[in-house]
Amino acid sequence: MCRCWYGVAAAESGEVCDNADMTAVQDAQAAIPEPPTVAPAGGTAVAERPAEELQTQTPWVTIVWDDPVNLMSYVTHVFTSYFGYPKAKAEHLMMAVHSEGRAVVSSGSREEMERDVAAMHDFGLWATIDKDEA
Repeated sequence: MCRCWYGVAAAESGEVCDNADMTAVQDAQAAIPEPPTVAPAGGTAVAERPAEELQTQTPWVTIVWDDPVNLMSYVTHVFTSYFGYPKAKAEHLMMAVHSEGRAVVSSGSREEMERDVAAMHDFGLWATIDKDEA
């Protein structure tokens, strides 16, 4: 005679269970199929991005705006010291800021442009981030 529910203890001790329900449970358990084992095929898949998609990943620009406070020589100094631009390029960008009211001074990912805008603010320049229109 079985001493437990559906013969669990009987099965552990090697006893034979005479409970009719135990046979039904064992039959039901035997009818449940084992889940298929899925193994990876191996290797590493590499998806290449089209060149167009790479360009859309960096559509952000830093814009420096003209202000009535900073001297043109100081703006040139900021562009050479922070961005590492040659003096001629820094002066060209400074003149664009002065004459057109704004100049795009850097482009890249949003995070990079946020860093550049924060740096321009630290230097006391007016700067914003915007999506590149090109």
